Amino acid sequence: MTRRIAFVTGGAGFIGSNIVARLAKDWALDVVVCDWLGQVDDGKWRNIAKHPIGDFCAPEQMFDWLSKHWQAVEVVIHMGAISSTTEADADKIVQANFVLSRDVFRWCADFKRRLIYASSGATYGDGSLGFDDDNGLDALAALRPLNAYGWSKALFDIFAVRQAARGYAPPQWAGLKFFNVYGPNEEHKGPMKSVAAQIWPDVAHGRTVKLFKSYRPGVADGGQLRDFVYVRDVADVVEWLLSRPDVNGVFNLGAGRARSFKEMAEAVFAAAGAPPQIDYAPMPLALRERYQYFTEARLERLRAAGYEGQFTSLEDGVGDYVRRFLATPDPYL
Repeated sequence: MTRRIAFVTGGAGFIGSNIVARLAKDWALDVVVCDWLGQVDDGKWRNIAKHPIGDFCAPEQMFDWLSKHWQAVEVVIHMGAISSTTEADADKIVQANFVLSRDVFRWCADFKRRLIYASSGATYGDGSLGFDDDNGLDALAALRPLNAYGWSKALFDIFAVRQAARGYAPPQWAGLKFFNVYGPNEEHKGPMKSVAAQIWPDVAHGRTVKLFKSYRPGVADGGQLRDFVYVRDVADVVEWLLSRPDVNGVFNLGAGRARSFKEMAEAVFAAAGAPPQIDYAPMPLALRERYQYFTEARLERLRAAGYEGQFTSLEDGVGDYVRRFLATPDPYL
């Protein structure tokens, strides 16, 4: 039997491990995880512990591993990144999120292997230019992200589109601009976890949860809006892309509907069968001037490319997340 490999960078992380779990169901496919696991007590290893991965390598071994096994590699799914929007080391961010991604793109182009990579809704900055995933270079260059993380992702999107326009690209390349993803396997993310995961301990113990006050006229406390997308839907889109090698470009990946943090919190309480107890705390001064009050993915390009899957509603997604994971002794997928 010919060996077939899907190589997933960041495969033990939140979104990466959900993709690994989905692909590992295919016993004919070797899913190879490239990541760091950290300390045992951090629990990141548990994100992949239930799934039959084909191999494992550390990021510094990536290109050596790929060079040895390139003939069997069908696709590189590049989810590895520094995803913290509060990371203070800009050199670390650009090396991890742009330079490494550039090198992965070039490897896939040289060896004619498919590439699916993680971009981010953070590339849109404050949203004043909208959330249209226009792949034109002028449109991409006009975006003004609010932090170095968003900038690093925007920089790589421009690189990928430019290289493709010059005829130097993998046989398939697709970037996914993730909006606010939530779901199982985010336990290791600490303060970067979704709101649902962060407030769950308080909800579970009958305590009041705290959300940020609003500092914008016309927006109620907790009324700040985000496009929350369940990680299961993200895995659906990646699986679809693998079935459609003709689809290329950068695409938004959200639910396509903005919902408030208050609605998210209420959905967590409802899933727990408890009345909502919500209070509002001052937003840190450092955040107030650059805080996003609205994000909503436009999905026309993804639909035009042929994706027909339906996105999970906030209430259904949170309900599934709470009942099947957060409220259980073993919250891992």
